[in-house]
Amino acid sequence: MLSPVSGVGMNPAIDDMNLIQQPQRHHLVVRDIGEEIDLEIGPGEDDPSFANTSLIGGPPRESSAEEHDESKQMIGSHLPSDDQDMSKNQPVKRKKKVVKRWREEWADTYKWAYVDVKEGSARIFCSVCREYGRKHRRNPYGNEGSRNMQMSALEEHNNSLLHKEALRLQMASKDKIVVDKPIYVKALMSKTAGSIVEAALKRDPHEAEFIQSVQEAVHALERVIAKNSHYVSIMERLLEPERTIIFRVPWVDDRGETHVNRGFRVQFNQAMGPCRGGIRFHPSMSLSIAKFLGFEQTLKNALSPYKLGGAAGGSDFDPKGKSDNEIMRFCQSFMNEIYRYFGPEKDLPSEEMGVGTREMGYLFGQYRRLAGQFQGSFTGPRIFWSGSSLRTEATGYGLVFFAQLILADMNKELKGLRCAVSGSGKISMHVLEKLIAYGAIPITVSDSKGYLVDDEGFDYLKISFLRDIKAQQRSLRDYSKTYSRSKYYDEAKPWNERCDVAFPCAFQNEIDQSDAINLVNSGCRILVEGSNMPSTPQAVDVLRKANVVAGEIELNHECNLMQWSPEDFESKLQEAMKQTYQRALKAATDFGYQKESPEALVHGAVISAFLAIAQAMTDQGCV
Repeated sequence: MLSPVSGVGMNPAIDDMNLIQQPQRHHLVVRDIGEEIDLEIGPGEDDPSFANTSLIGGPPRESSAEEHDESKQMIGSHLPSDDQDMSKNQPVKRKKKVVKRWREEWADTYKWAYVDVKEGSARIFCSVCREYGRKHRRNPYGNEGSRNMQMSALEEHNNSLLHKEALRLQMASKDKIVVDKPIYVKALMSKTAGSIVEAALKRDPHEAEFIQSVQEAVHALERVIAKNSHYVSIMERLLEPERTIIFRVPWVDDRGETHVNRGFRVQFNQAMGPCRGGIRFHPSMSLSIAKFLGFEQTLKNALSPYKLGGAAGGSDFDPKGKSDNEIMRFCQSFMNEIYRYFGPEKDLPSEEMGVGTREMGYLFGQYRRLAGQFQGSFTGPRIFWSGSSLRTEATGYGLVFFAQLILADMNKELKGLRCAVSGSGKISMHVLEKLIAYGAIPITVSDSKGYLVDDEGFDYLKISFLRDIKAQQRSLRDYSKTYSRSKYYDEAKPWNERCDVAFPCAFQNEIDQSDAINLVNSGCRILVEGSNMPSTPQAVDVLRKANVVAGEIELNHECNLMQWSPEDFESKLQEAMKQTYQRALKAATDFGYQKESPEALVHGAVISAFLAIAQAMTDQGCV
């Protein structure tokens, strides 16, 4: 929504005949916009100070004498040389300038634009990032020339990533931040627990995902906090990350154009040991998500017998549709800013959504180059410095082992059970593999566009075909072209399919209230969480009331995977999962939860993790 503007300033010495001419109306369609605008030609705007006057909504500024003289020089420099000579001898009739008469109805449209002088020339500036035209992009129109061209160029600048980033920074700096996502506040039994959530909500009212994870943790810890008031101050300290790093990541695409993304790293807590946590590249990535992932990872790492702290981070960069070279340049720029905070005794990054073997390789290569030493601190399959090529299998297989432990306490087994799995990444594929090995019938996978269901169940051949589809960046719907009895549903989730066990492995809050109702109605009785916080608070309430057993376990065993041979891998992992399962149940029963309670495992896991962190923080003093 732009308008061409001409006549930023004129010499006040104008022929009297000019001053009495009637304004002329002109009808103009702006190039690239298609908006019809009425312009009025007239003498009313012939004021040299107009070059330094803000348009409606622009930054206010006063004209200095120096700038006033500069604008006069600029006006003279734009006149033809013959006219300049004639003006010395006698007054001449000059070309009329086209100026938009700002109407009331156009006020909002031009709030972001203002006029200023740059290097002796009047420019139309963006009021957000204070740049003109396509300052940071190649401009086919050029920054010289008519105001029509400048305004058209400014529109393209406003559509650029640079301007959008500036706009986002401006919005984030406002005192009053409007939260798009409503925050669901649970009713807690004790006022003490409620005060912890209230304090977090007051401090970070706009961080919906982080507040949600805090509420879930405090809800699980209500009985612990009620038993020992000392844990209130521990919890308050725990909820504030030790270090939060936000930085810009500039990178250049294959066309030579510059882009800017935002990077995050939240080192949440190191009381148990060096930080460990994923790097996520996804357009939705924000500080709130980085904090929630770091908090969740802190609790999960505390459950592991191999003591680690928790961290998380990433960027709002979208690797989809990018070439290998573009991703490499982005990863290198990302690492340039953050490498100082990484290292075996500091922070150990790992894969997350949007970051796989390729991205980890690029990140580690730049880290090695900058750090000047080869420190095997990053993880990724098939990369020898990862510690083990079995790392991704450990997460996926561990979820199935955990489900088997839950079923064993019910005197049941996985064999013959229908299992709904979301996601189609490495963890989801390993879940499918191990389910087949146990004789279960995995029937679904999903991607960002919808989900695929195969009522006959997947087998190893079909899993191999799914991997080929994902490796070629094709849609899961292509699976149905080969296996005609399967079906792909657009813009849908797999939770309305008949199943006995659910494995959400895709994204946070992927199961909402209606999905939870569908799961219950579809016969699901066990839900094992493969992704971080996959259920909304409303969904959790539905599942709890329906007595659906929920398990939330993800262990980091990279520290000892190097000592596990492929032959011993599964038996060692099963033993580690069994120990963690028993710790969670014991912690739950110690604080009055019945073993048969659907929330015993989730609450027990949080309690066990928190007590370990609280003890370490107490021993280390006020840190």
